[in-house]
Amino acid sequence: MDDAGANLSGFDPEALARVPGALKGVIDAGDLSGAVTLIWRKGEVAQVTVQGRRDIAADKPMTRDTLFRIASMTKPVTSVAALMLMEEGKFKLDDPITKWAPEFADMKVLKNAQGPVEDVYDAPRDITFDDLFTHRAGLAYGFTSIGPIAHAHQRALGDVLASSMSEDDWMKALGGLPLSYPPGERFHYSHATDVLGFLVGRIAGTGFREFLMERIFKPLGMHDTDFYVPPEKRDRAAVVYRLDEKLDALQPVPFPRHDTPPAFCGGGGGLISTADDYLKFARMMLNKGELDGVRLLKTETVELMRANRLTDAQREIPFMGIPFWGGQGFGLGVSVITDPAKQEWMGAGSEGSFGWPGAFGTWWQADPVEDMVMIYLIQNSMPLEPEAAAQLATGQRMGGRVALPMFQKLVYAALGK
Repeated sequence: MDDAGANLSGFDPEALARVPGALKGVIDAGDLSGAVTLIWRKGEVAQVTVQGRRDIAADKPMTRDTLFRIASMTKPVTSVAALMLMEEGKFKLDDPITKWAPEFADMKVLKNAQGPVEDVYDAPRDITFDDLFTHRAGLAYGFTSIGPIAHAHQRALGDVLASSMSEDDWMKALGGLPLSYPPGERFHYSHATDVLGFLVGRIAGTGFREFLMERIFKPLGMHDTDFYVPPEKRDRAAVVYRLDEKLDALQPVPFPRHDTPPAFCGGGGGLISTADDYLKFARMMLNKGELDGVRLLKTETVELMRANRLTDAQREIPFMGIPFWGGQGFGLGVSVITDPAKQEWMGAGSEGSFGWPGAFGTWWQADPVEDMVMIYLIQNSMPLEPEAAAQLATGQRMGGRVALPMFQKLVYAALGK
């Protein structure tokens, strides 16, 4: 653990020093394999903790440069890429996506989101770019859906974590499924950001991965971020685990190995990165589009990203079965805290703090009030099978879940919050 910067950046060193011990308890109990956390505040890294193992069977310890599958922490990166093209005048938020994605013309909508996939009506309007950014397109994930549409996603698209389809085949398959809700009606977590990523590639004419590499990762110096782990870096990669309730032990979740970039580079959840790499992206976002002389977005574009776009009625609808939006909203690819008091049961943060988590337990948040970035990296997969949303409130024992809010609250407590 390194906490040399704690005093200088305004933390109570003794209070901040409680973070590793709290996480160690969860790791020692067998609920997590390990964790890397990083806190940056007011221009410096205040604390890094590195604990547990990146590979239990091989007894390999976590390291600061361990590579993590960051799942939906990919979504803000994809959203930035798309907004770069919007700034270039390639599209407007209210433009229909069908110009670039004819697969989504003449969409059908389920009469009942949990009903038969054949029982549909014509979508009242086309999906727009704004719908994709805010998950209001009516698209779905199998794991966020209940009923026949959940299983239809699995049949049409395959494994949500490791698709082997080409971009075009995947877009055609998704476009062939009915929408769960009419475009614009509600936030329904979905493949929308995957679609947005493939649109980036089509609009730019470069391919999505190439756009990220040339326009975001190389300029920011994110040299360890990609959609696969090349052979020379494989030893640094953390294994993804899932708690097997019957065995009462963590078991590896298998992923295909690629020696070259995969055919499917999903903008909704495909990236692999490190704490220090993602810090560069998060700091760019905190600094309203610029980092160390490299500007990716205009200030006003990042402010637009970080402003809630959901209506009060949309925020009343539970997310994955929980009242997620009580103290927060959602902008263009990131969630934003709107009422810290109502947000307390979910975590901690000042008004205006923003970020987005990932399905393997990874999480980040940038807090403009505190001039702070927090990054929390673990590899603990939630179930992502069809209808998994129905089991999220129960399922795995709580140890692995309480570690994140514990981390959040201890960090803010060390600031006297």
